[in-house]
Amino acid sequence: MKKQLLFILVLGILFTCQSVGAKELNLLPLPQECTFNKGQFVISKLKLQTPLLEANFTRFIEENGGVIDAGANSKITVNLVSELKNIPLNRDEAYTLSVNSREVVIEAETERGVYWALQTLTQLVETKGKRKIIKACEITDWPAFRVRGFMQDVGRSYVSLKELKEEIAALSRYKINVFHWHLTENQAWRLESKVFPMLTDSVNMTRFEGQYYTMEEAKELVAFCKAHNVLLIPEFDMPGHSAAFIRAFRHDMQSPEGMIILKLLMDEICENLDVPYIHIGTDEAAFKNPTFVSDMVAHVRAHGKKVISWSPGWSYKPGEIDMTHLWSYRAKAQKGIAAVDSKFHYLNHFDTFGDIVALYNSRIYNSAIGSEDLAGVILAIWNDRIVLDERDNVRQNNFYPNMLAIAERAWRGGGTEYFDKKGVILADESSVEFKEFADFERRMLWHKSNNFKGYPFSYVKQTNVKWRITDAFPNNGELSKVFPPEQSLESKYTYEGEEYATTPVTGAGIYLRHVWGSLVPAFFKDPKENHTAYAYTWVYSPKQQKVGMWIEFQNYGRSEMDLPPLAGTWDYKGSKIWLNDKEIAPPAWSAKHTVRSNETPLENENCVVRDPIAVDLNKGWNKVFLKLPVGRFSTNEVRLVKWMFTTVFVTLDGESEVKELIYSPDKIK
Repeated sequence: MKKQLLFILVLGILFTCQSVGAKELNLLPLPQECTFNKGQFVISKLKLQTPLLEANFTRFIEENGGVIDAGANSKITVNLVSELKNIPLNRDEAYTLSVNSREVVIEAETERGVYWALQTLTQLVETKGKRKIIKACEITDWPAFRVRGFMQDVGRSYVSLKELKEEIAALSRYKINVFHWHLTENQAWRLESKVFPMLTDSVNMTRFEGQYYTMEEAKELVAFCKAHNVLLIPEFDMPGHSAAFIRAFRHDMQSPEGMIILKLLMDEICENLDVPYIHIGTDEAAFKNPTFVSDMVAHVRAHGKKVISWSPGWSYKPGEIDMTHLWSYRAKAQKGIAAVDSKFHYLNHFDTFGDIVALYNSRIYNSAIGSEDLAGVILAIWNDRIVLDERDNVRQNNFYPNMLAIAERAWRGGGTEYFDKKGVILADESSVEFKEFADFERRMLWHKSNNFKGYPFSYVKQTNVKWRITDAFPNNGELSKVFPPEQSLESKYTYEGEEYATTPVTGAGIYLRHVWGSLVPAFFKDPKENHTAYAYTWVYSPKQQKVGMWIEFQNYGRSEMDLPPLAGTWDYKGSKIWLNDKEIAPPAWSAKHTVRSNETPLENENCVVRDPIAVDLNKGWNKVFLKLPVGRFSTNEVRLVKWMFTTVFVTLDGESEVKELIYSPDKIK
C-alpha cells in the first residue's frame, strides 16, 4: 500500500509540476520543480562555504569572472543535510538550490547531490553586460531513474582514452551517471593483464591489433569517472563473444582450464579496479558447462563486487544476480532483480532524425519512474562494422543528441509510450508531445551552439520541416509517369482509377517503415513490399542563396555489413529527389566494394559524414519532390532496408540549419 501511495505521489509531481521559467534558460535536463523569482545574484567577489567539492566550486566562480573573498557580502553556501524534505525517490542524488540577490544555497544529502546541483547552477549562469548573473530561483530536483548511462563497445573497435574522457566529461554536465565499458569481444580483449600478458598481444587480436588499455589507464579512467560523478561498469563477456580469449589460451572459457584462467583474471581485475559492479555478459552463448555462470558469479561476488548479466542470457532467480541488463525485445524485467533497459536503445541502428523522436518520447521500460526493480536505462553503440575514425563513430550514431534526449527522459521520468504508438513520427504540432519535443529540441540546439563547439553533433532543427506524403502505390508499370516532377502538387491523386490521399507529416527524417518493422511504428501503419510513395514540400527562402542539403534514403547501420550504393544511384531502391524540377544527383560514393564485410568501414554513405549537397534556392517558393520506392525489406545488398528519407537544408558546412526558411507543402507562411 505504501508503495502504491508513493507511486501516485510521484506521478502527481511528475505530471503537475511546472518548471516556471526554466525552459527560457535552456536548462537540460529540466528540473523536477523550478520557480523563478525577482532579483539576481551577481558573480563577483564571493565567500565560499562548502564541506566538499571546493575545487569544483572555485573553478566555477573563477571561470565566470568571480573571485573568492572571505570578507565578501555575497556567498555560495553548500550544506550537507541528514534529510531533504519532499523528495519521493533517489534522495542520494537529489538537491535543492536557492538563489537570491545575496546568496546561493545548495543542500543535499550526499556529494552526488551537490555535484548535480553544481551542474544546474552552471547552466543558470547568464551574461548581462560585462557581468555574469544568476536569476533568483528555487529548485527542488531529483532523478526519476538511478541509472542513466551509455555504453561504448571498445572490444570491437578501440576508442582512445582521450575520447572516452571527453564523452564522460561532456555528458556528466547533463547528469548522465553511468559509463558501461564493453572491454572484450571476439576481436580483442582490451584490458591489460600482468598475469597473462599474452591476452593483449597483437597476434591474438583481429582488429586494432595491439591497442588496449593498460591497468594503470583503467585505474585512471575509474578515477576520472568518480571525479565526474559517473559510475564505471566494466564488462568482460563470458562465455560467449570470447574468441580472443580462446586464441590466447587455446581453451574455451567453460573448460576446466578456461575457468581457472578466467578466475585468475577476475581476481586481478577485482583487486585493481575500484568499481562496485562487474558485468559478465552471458548473452548469445552456448552453455556447455551448467555450473559455469553460477561459479563465476560466486567468484566475483567473493571479491565484494556486484554482478550484472545480459537478458536474454543465463536465467536467474532473485538473489542469484545483482542486476540484469535487458538487450532484446524479448527480455523481461524480473521482480526482485534490478533491471537496466537497453531493449530499443541501440544507437548503431538509429538514423539522425526519426529515432530521437521515439527515444525522447519513450517511457523507460514503459514506466514513468524507476523503482527497486527498474534501475534505469543505458544507450549502447555496437559497432559490429569496423569504425576507423572514432569521431565518425560518435557522429554517425548521432551520439550527443541521443544522449541529451535520454538524459532528460531518465532524469525527468514520464514519457508517452514505449516505442509503440507514434514511434518515430512526430505527433501533431498542436499536441503536448510535439510541444515538449520542440522545446527540448530548442534547448538542445542551444547547448550544441554553446557547449559542444568542436564536437561531432550532427543535428539541426526539424520541428519546422513539413511534408505531404502520398499513400503508397503498387510497383507495377512506369511509376515515373504518375508524378512527373513538373506536375502541380495536390492533396489527392488518382492512379489507375483509385484515389490516393496525401498526409501531412513533420520532420527532417521520416521513416515510412522502421528498420525494426512493426516493433516500432512509422508513417505507414501496414507497409507493403514493392510499393512507391511520394513526398513533397515547398520551401520559402527570403533571398536567392546557395545552401547545403542533407539527403539520404538509407541510413547505413553501423552494425551491418551492407554494400554501398551503386555509382549514380542514391540507393538500391531507386529513390530520387528533385529541387525546382531539377533532379539532384547523388554524390560520388567513396566505397566501391561488392562483397559484404564487417571489416570494410563505412565511408561517405551516411549524409552527416560527407559534405552537404550544394544547391541554389530561389527567392520565394522552392519545390522539393521525392520518389520513394521500396522492393523487399531485406536484400542481398542491404540486410535491414530502411524505407525512409532524410531531406533538410543546412549551411554549406553542415553545422546548422538555414535560417528563415519556411517549409510548407501547402504554401502557407
